Amino acid sequence: MERPTNFHENRWLGDKRTQLVYDLDAVEDASVIDDVLAADAGICFGPDTLAEARNRGYRARSA
Repeated sequence: MERPTNFHENRWLGDKRTQLVYDLDAVEDASVIDDVLAADAGICFGPDTLAEARNRGYRARSA
């Protein structure tokens, strides 16, 4: 899957509604990411790491 335009420099995309974080390099079902973007619920992390996402209360989820 190609990374979304707004998140083209990020690997980890969080869903503010569910507190789940998705690895954009390992997405199998693009519709999940499309849903996050359509709901305007995406968030990125700085630094762009899973550890930082977890630090903010997100948990990993493969899409």
